[in-house]
Amino acid sequence: MADLPLRRGIIFILSAPSGAGKTTISKAALHAIGGLEPSVSITTRTPREGEIDGVDYKFVTQEDFERRVRASEMAEWVRVFGASYGTPRRPLDAAVETGRDILLDIDIEGARRIRDRYAVDAVTIFVLPPSFAALENRLRGRGTETQAAINRRLGRASDEASAYPEYDYLIINDEVGDSISHLAHIVAAERLKVKRLREEFAPWTKR
Repeated sequence: MADLPLRRGIIFILSAPSGAGKTTISKAALHAIGGLEPSVSITTRTPREGEIDGVDYKFVTQEDFERRVRASEMAEWVRVFGASYGTPRRPLDAAVETGRDILLDIDIEGARRIRDRYAVDAVTIFVLPPSFAALENRLRGRGTETQAAINRRLGRASDEASAYPEYDYLIINDEVGDSISHLAHIVAAERLKVKRLREEFAPWTKR
């Protein structure tokens, strides 16, 4: 027991409607916030330009994805717009046990499943753009999808935005730098919570 860390690791979950900027925030936060590690999701969709296998996502076939699900290797998974996405379970379990903090960039349904499975160790953060118009502009600005795909995402985003009361924290992503600062403060506060201390290592514990 002497080699265990003072506290359990934390699973930070970042969710948002498509186009709200959570992926930008997530990537920047991993560089800006010390001790925060990425969780690499697994997906069956085709890589977008510039995405690196094993860094942005682990790209697999649908057959391989289904094998992982059957083997209970996934902490959560969902099928969206014709592709499957999921979070591998083993890295989360290892992070919590060894006192390392991990950041997940996942959708609302995935966040719900992770929160249910890791109720004590999960912290949920929801990201919203300053307005629906700003979200629409961001989606169009990507230039990677058809008008029909954009309309589907906008419709889904409107529904997803109503989920923010389920989360522990809300960040309005107007300026990315400010959003990262807010996330850094959340991480710092959560790391200091007494409930995260391992009982056998808590200071002033009577022996």
